[in-house]
Amino acid sequence: MSAASAATPRVSASVMTHPVRRAQAEELAARLGVGNLAVDPDPDAGPSALRTALVAWGQAEATATHHLMVQDDVAAPADLIDLVTRAAARFPEDALVFYTNWHARNGALSRLAALAGAAWVRGVPQEFTPTLAVCLPVEMAARYREFGRRSTDRHDDEVLSAFLRPGGRMALLAVPNVTEHTGTSSINGHASQGVRKAACPVDEATARPLLAHGPVLERPDWLPYMRNGEGYLQLSWGTESSAHIPWREALPHTGMSEEALRGLEASHRPAEAVRAVADAFGDRYAEELWLHAVLLGAQAEAVAGRLGADRPRASAGPEQERLRVRAVSTLGLASLPAEQRPGVTPGQAALLTEYAWSAISCGSSLLSELGRRG
Repeated sequence: MSAASAATPRVSASVMTHPVRRAQAEELAARLGVGNLAVDPDPDAGPSALRTALVAWGQAEATATHHLMVQDDVAAPADLIDLVTRAAARFPEDALVFYTNWHARNGALSRLAALAGAAWVRGVPQEFTPTLAVCLPVEMAARYREFGRRSTDRHDDEVLSAFLRPGGRMALLAVPNVTEHTGTSSINGHASQGVRKAACPVDEATARPLLAHGPVLERPDWLPYMRNGEGYLQLSWGTESSAHIPWREALPHTGMSEEALRGLEASHRPAEAVRAVADAFGDRYAEELWLHAVLLGAQAEAVAGRLGADRPRASAGPEQERLRVRAVSTLGLASLPAEQRPGVTPGQAALLTEYAWSAISCGSSLLSELGRRG
């Protein structure tokens, strides 16, 4: 066991920024009680989140066991460092992530974990590791900094995944997201991804007991996710491929059949909601979202069974139910193509959420209907 894991955590922190956002970063640092500002050392050299991140990771204080890096375009509770410190005490040797993008595979994984009753989930190896709010043990931070110095990539989130993959232990994602992305602009070139929000946004009061006691989901055997209005399944948790496999192609590997899904669609898909979703976003999207949510509900039920004895403790309280509700509230919006998200009205967002719940409810009973568990 390392010195970091043996000691009571002491967390230092940095807010990472670019000169054009310095005032914004200073305001955030003051609110969070963060003493270090990591400013891009060469802002005229072209965008590079990694260049600034390496400065931030070099600011770990001499007495710290862990270092937290927060990007400047984040909303977070004032006592974020206390939350992070308590999480580091529970998982002293892990990279810990406190924001997960709603449109990414890690976002879909967080929704699955929330529905299954988990509060933490191991990240997807084939995808970037979100770095809007991430904490590393100081020894890991030093190794990552040396690794990053040798990289030609400018995306620190991609480089962090590349650093973690060989060890077979990706970051732990906090399923309840207490941090939120605050805009659509991107110095590092991500504006084309449109509105980017947290997958499972909740308040601090909801998150605290879950992060302290909720179960950890290490990895499901398969993961349903959506990308630009289309449904996919991830089957492999190795590092060899990042291919996106359409759900129809991958479905046989889940033990379920398209015939069974189509049967549910014919008998349970709410006709009025189908028309409303199709009118607003197209027939194809209406079908893909509903079938994706059926698969999500089915896999959440299977994963919940495997969480075992910890599941009732995590899933019985009001905090877990609030997390479930918030997780599903982002599903429809995040599943749309980026160019469509800004135009979604509150009424349409509510429609997508209700529509998704109708499918999740069908999916949660799908395994028993098929005579299959796990």
